[in-house]
Amino acid sequence: MLTKIIEAYDHLGIVSTLNRQQGMVIIRGTVDTRPELLKILVNLPFPLETIENK
Repeated sequence: MLTKIIEAYDHLGIVSTLNRQQGMVIIRGTVDTRPELLKILVNLPFPLETIENK
């Protein structure tokens, strides 16, 4: 579901699965797309935890 939501917004990021059993994914975006990605993620209909790598 997350992949389809992010794909619906053109060029915001690329979703890849890190651990299917844990439901862990990574979304690769850019500095320019980060604010919009975060806005989308906090409004999703399921809980999530963000881990930022700077």
